[in-house]
Amino acid sequence: MLETKLSFPTACHPPRDGLAERMIQELEDIICGFWKSVGKVRLTEEFSVKHPVFPVFFQTLPSERGDKFPSSNKRHTLREIVEVEESPGPVEKIMKVRNIRLNGKDHRQYLVRFKNQAADKDKGLEGDAIPDGNLHLRRFRASRRAEKSHE
Repeated sequence: MLETKLSFPTACHPPRDGLAERMIQELEDIICGFWKSVGKVRLTEEFSVKHPVFPVFFQTLPSERGDKFPSSNKRHTLREIVEVEESPGPVEKIMKVRNIRLNGKDHRQYLVRFKNQAADKDKGLEGDAIPDGNLHLRRFRASRRAEKSHE
C-alpha cells in the first residue's frame, strides 16, 4: 500500500498529499465500521446474558426461614425428587407409534401423553410399560383404523 503512518485526527497534521489523506480516511471508515458492528454483537450477547429465557427463582436459605415457615424445614432427598419425576401421572392417550431396533430385535415404541402435562413431557414407552396399556392401545388402534377409512 502507501507506506504512510495511520494517524487519527489530531490538532496537528504533518503535510501529506491528497492520495494519502483519502487512504487514511478510508482506513478510518473501515476501522470505525468494524468497531460499530462489534459493539452491536456485544450488546446482543449482554442482553441474552442479562435476560435469560428460563425463569429464575431466588429463595432464601432454609436456615434463614426456619422460624417463619416451620413446616418447610423438611429437606427432600434426591431419591424423593427422582421418584416424583418418574411418575408423571395417568396416561391421557397414545399419540404415535414407531418401530425401533435394539440389540438386533425390533421393538414398538409408543409416544404417550399424560393427563395435565404439556406436550414436551411426552415419553416413548413400550406397550407393556404403559399404565393401563391394553385400554389405551385398543383406543389408539381404533383411531388409526378410523383415520385410514376416511382417507
